[in-house]
Parts: sequence; C-alpha cells; structure tokens
Amino acid sequence: MSYIEESYRKASAVLMKKFEKRGMEAFYCSTKEEARSQILSLIPEGSSVTWGGSESMCEAGVRDAVCQGNYTVIDRKSAGTPEEARALYGKIVCADYFLTSTNAFTKDGELINIDGASNRVACIAHGPANVIVLASMNKMCSSVEDAVNRVRTLASPPNAIRVGADTPCSKTGICGNCLSPDCICCQILVTRFSRIPGRIKIVLCGEKLGF
Repeated sequence: MSYIEESYRKASAVLMKKFEKRGMEAFYCSTKEEARSQILSLIPEGSSVTWGGSESMCEAGVRDAVCQGNYTVIDRKSAGTPEEARALYGKIVCADYFLTSTNAFTKDGELINIDGASNRVACIAHGPANVIVLASMNKMCSSVEDAVNRVRTLASPPNAIRVGADTPCSKTGICGNCLSPDCICCQILVTRFSRIPGRIKIVLCGEKLGF
C-alpha cells in the first residue's frame, strides 16, 4: 500500500463519520472496480435508475453496468424534442435511484456541486428517492470556499471542453468568471445535511476519477 493509499484509507474513516452526522450514508472503496461493485450492490434489480453528467460514473463502468443490468433505465439524452425532454424530466425526478459524482467535498462532509443546466444539482437536492454519489478522494477540500475554488479552477475548464461550451475557460483552460450564454457555472449547491436519512449515499474512492 502506498503512502497516498494509506492516507486516503485513514481519511475515509473520519469522513464516513462526518457524512453520517449529516444524514448521509458513506462507504470507502480502494479502486474503481470496488466502487462499481459497491454502487451496484446498493441498487435492487428492477429499480428505475437515471444519472446526471458524470465522468466518474462512466470511468468506473457504473453506467455501462446499469444499462446492461436488470433495471429500468431513464436516459435523459434519449429525448428527441423539447416536449419529450420535459416529459422525461418528470420521470427522472421520480426515479428510484439517481447516480452522480460530486465536483468536490469538504473534510467536514459537505458536498459542493456547480452546474450549468442544473438538472444534476436539482436532483441531488430533491426528487429521486435515492442519490448515489461517487467521489474520488482527490476531491477533498478544507472548506466550502476551497471546494468552490477547486471546481472553478480544476474541474470546470475541462468539463466545458467536454460538453463543447463556448466559454472563456474552454478556450484558455482558466476560469474567466464569465456570464456567457453557455456558462456551466450557473448554480452552486452546497449539500450540508440530508433531512431524509440515508437518501444520499456517498461512495468514496481511493482511485482518481473524473475532473
């Protein structure tokens, strides 16, 4: 075990208690394969499952496994018209499970997410019966302010490039604090407590995932 791995394992023991005090159930997995297995073990067969944009879930193979499994999959990208998209969103917010990553989290157990279309932050805050968050340990920050800075400095520029957003950061790789029509930093959500115990489940991963 490397020093980083040992550090993550020790930190996760503290973090899981912090999340639990905030009404969120937490788990730790050393690798993305373990994380994938843990996430799938939390979803009963036959459940309706959907997701927000998450490179972490894709890299861990969770989305492929769900699509190939015995679940009712609700894919937000399957809509062909604005009317279909609106009808589909109604199903998404009523899904049994919503899968997502988090842009960052604090050492005190708060989740920080920044979103453009804001469907992801909306579903974390309210709607789906269960939310499963895959969070790699490298996203741990000392405070909410530090977490927001991390997202805008390290996560948003590559994310803007990924989605093809016409923003300053997609051109320079540096946040321009823009008000562009394509801005992907429209909403900032700080999840500090879950009033429904265990609705939000955090799967911490020792392997780097996402941005």
